[in-house]
Amino acid sequence: QVQLVESGGGLVQVGGSLRLSCVASVLTLDNYAATWFRQAPGKEREAVSCIGRDASITKYEDFVKGRFTISRDNAKNTVFLQMDNLKPEDTAVYYCAVKRLGNEFICSLFGDDMDFWGKGTLVTVSS
Repeated sequence: QVQLVESGGGLVQVGGSLRLSCVASVLTLDNYAATWFRQAPGKEREAVSCIGRDASITKYEDFVKGRFTISRDNAKNTVFLQMDNLKPEDTAVYYCAVKRLGNEFICSLFGDDMDFWGKGTLVTVSS
């Protein structure tokens, strides 16, 4: 059974940093593009960033550009999200999702495209 397990969330002060990890099991991650989503309390889920199969492409939503960095280590079947200069509005449950793709130059920011999802990790930014 495919599993995606996120970790690295927690409580951090404004301006602080966190590094989220998403470890995949059963599937071979280098066949998949990966995307981080988040859902804040009372709000709809939104995409944050995505990365192609071999990191040839990355995309970021405007609200995290310059603050978040997505990366991956296919040898460890892991995707990362480095989050710097965190703001209270970044408070949310962060989810990792993957989509199997044949083209390494594509990744998706659309939730409906995803093949598998993790259960999320909570990030709380306090002011």
